[in-house]
Amino acid sequence: MDVGIRELRDNLSRHLAEVRTGHTVTVTDHGRPIARIVPVERLTKLEQLRDEGRVHPARKRKRPAPEPIHGTGIVSDLIDEQRR
Repeated sequence: MDVGIRELRDNLSRHLAEVRTGHTVTVTDHGRPIARIVPVERLTKLEQLRDEGRVHPARKRKRPAPEPIHGTGIVSDLIDEQRR
């Protein structure tokens, strides 16, 4: 079932009752889908793939990004300087 944001806001209880019965509600903004409300019991696609053994969690934690380098001058000049 597709429902606009205003309709969802005005009739939230009714739409959540639909979800409780097992239906999926797709929220739209000006006719474009932006979100889905699904029953909690339903697995997400990622959870399904994990259960099937087709994807695995990362073995290592992602490293933090390095500290930004502060420079002086125009970026294009710095790039030209590095290319020499």
